[in-house]
Amino acid sequence: MSAELSAPAASAPQWELHQIVDELRAVRERWRDGLASNQECGARQFPSRQHLRELVGALCAALFPMRLGPLDLQQESEDFFVGHTLDTTLTGLHEQVRRELAYQARQHGLPQAVSAEQQALAIVQRFARALPGIRAWLDTDVAAAFHGDPAAHSVDEVLLCYPGILAIIHYRLAHALHALGAPLVARIIAEVAHSQTGIDIHPGAVIGASFFIDHGTGVVIGETAIIGERVRIYQAVTLGAKRFPAGADGVLKKGLARHPIVEDDVVIYAGATILGRVTIGQGSVIGGNVWLTRSIAPGSHVTQAHNQQEAPEPVSASPPTLRTPC
Repeated sequence: MSAELSAPAASAPQWELHQIVDELRAVRERWRDGLASNQECGARQFPSRQHLRELVGALCAALFPMRLGPLDLQQESEDFFVGHTLDTTLTGLHEQVRRELAYQARQHGLPQAVSAEQQALAIVQRFARALPGIRAWLDTDVAAAFHGDPAAHSVDEVLLCYPGILAIIHYRLAHALHALGAPLVARIIAEVAHSQTGIDIHPGAVIGASFFIDHGTGVVIGETAIIGERVRIYQAVTLGAKRFPAGADGVLKKGLARHPIVEDDVVIYAGATILGRVTIGQGSVIGGNVWLTRSIAPGSHVTQAHNQQEAPEPVSASPPTLRTPC
């Protein structure tokens, strides 16, 4: 090889970076001016998606140390591993929650009688105390998956392999944080699971014990959905909103109850879409690819072929009584 071919290329500027950087700054400034949010603090102050991904991985290991913990972990050192992992992880979570609270205060000009750090500490302390209850709820979810899937040979296989279980672990952790006052951190945790599994569960949804998502890809569960106990759903199921009311200014109204209520012992098969604040009565079965926008009575069987022929019976739209893990 000649010296000419082996010599490194000259480092002459090629990208017009000064102009591009200037133009990008101008775009950012227009965007911030449009949002009236030009009060930057000189450093990144948002929670970190990457850091939260790592923290949730550590929380999973602390909840299931002999299954999701380190390969060389021995049972006699379980408690030491769990304690050390939680100490490190909860400290990191406190910082992420503090960032969220400080960001919210800045964005909305909220007075802070209690500092963001103290508020975050209280949230994470309550979250830590909820972890044993969350683990107990997850045990019911794992058991539901094992008993509900003839292809499952052990609960260990379910815990290690099933994307539905990974999504539910993230959901249970995120739901607790959402309820305690850290909705942005919770949403990031939920979206980490969404990106890994294709299962989109909003942390604001309320889901009872023994919940099983089989296969899972494409499942969507909206923010105000309420799901009872021992519910089983399959891939590509949507529990979504039928319409999005807007105010006089044209902006969508936030926080309205717009997603379905699914009572205990319901089965929803693949591809079914249920929209609006409707109630699926206890023990009902919704067939594959059904499109449903009305309430149905307990014990109903709705299939694609008969969906239009069945006359709906009036049912109460009041939500069932559900315990939450926090």
